[in-house]
Amino acid sequence: MSLDRSVLAFAGIMVLLSVVLTALVSPLFVWLTVFVGLNMLQSAFTGFCPAAMVFRKLGIKPGCAF
Repeated sequence: MSLDRSVLAFAGIMVLLSVVLTALVSPLFVWLTVFVGLNMLQSAFTGFCPAAMVFRKLGIKPGCAF
């Protein structure tokens, strides 16, 4: 799996997890969804993604976007 796909999969998992936590634990977990969404938006414009940096250090092969 490439770095790009890993970042997208991680973002999707985080969004789904935050929705489940919002529904089952506390409505305040909606802020996790907001954080993930804002991070995805800023990485689309700047190309900077903290998750991509972590995955790169873990040895995931680079993709086209990051």
